[in-house]
Amino acid sequence: MVPPKQSNTIDFDAAKLQRLASQPRQPSKRPLDLLELRQQLNLKLQASLEAERILAVFFREMQHLLPVEYLAYHHAGADLHLEFGDSAQHSADYRLTHDSEYLGELCFRRRQRFSEAELVQLESLMACLLYPLRNALLYRAAVQSALRDALTGTGNRIAMDQALTREIEVARRHLQPLSVLMLDLDHFKQINDAYGHSIGDDALRAVATAIKASLRNVDMVFRFGGEEFLVLLSNTPGGSAAQVGERLRRAVEELNLAVDGKRLPLSISLGCATLNGGESVDDLLRRADDALYSAKRDGRNRLAFAS
Repeated sequence: MVPPKQSNTIDFDAAKLQRLASQPRQPSKRPLDLLELRQQLNLKLQASLEAERILAVFFREMQHLLPVEYLAYHHAGADLHLEFGDSAQHSADYRLTHDSEYLGELCFRRRQRFSEAELVQLESLMACLLYPLRNALLYRAAVQSALRDALTGTGNRIAMDQALTREIEVARRHLQPLSVLMLDLDHFKQINDAYGHSIGDDALRAVATAIKASLRNVDMVFRFGGEEFLVLLSNTPGGSAAQVGERLRRAVEELNLAVDGKRLPLSISLGCATLNGGESVDDLLRRADDALYSAKRDGRNRLAFAS
């Protein structure tokens, strides 16, 4: 087993929250009232730019005033689905907006019905969430944008390099298989030459969409180059990866991309490689790339295994 590397990373969010929590407090002779809790929330919710931590702090601190057993947050556009606590029968649901900007949806649950007075207090506390949550969503969007290919919506090279390094370390630590599929859109230059780059972009988007729709949630896809993509399959041996590759090949082959009312046939070639013991990221990618070119030499629209 490879010993874990020493990390010099400092988690500033956690450090700030810990510092706030460790500050000496005077013994409280009575429960916090609404105004005091709002003041406390306004301070603590500004300690992070991560939506999960902000909502976790909010859920914990609101217990000082309102007993709530469950909190769920949902924002499809930001791909955020968070849950805290244990679900219960009675609920209060809210759709959060600020200046017409959608900030997600909150669901509070508990075993007892909320009174009107409690709902008023709950809504007052939620006002403390608006700016911290909005900032967290903006931060998340900026991070995702920096790691996403603008044309296809897949991960970019930066995201791919980070994910490969991380997943290889995980695979070695837990003695799990890891496979990659490197794939290439066949005859892409001919598509650009015959129909123009706009149609070429449409073809890349269609292929990327078909690939993502054919993968598990845990699988990752990245745009490796102009018309090349890389699929990272964690905890997946070579045989299973080949099955995934065949599923992707069929999905692209069945695409119906129309140009001037006529269907434009699309296909991909794939190279499959499974991580060997002690193998570097570059070696794994080189073997997958060699397998891809073998598939193209043998006639395209097929998958080849790395040696």
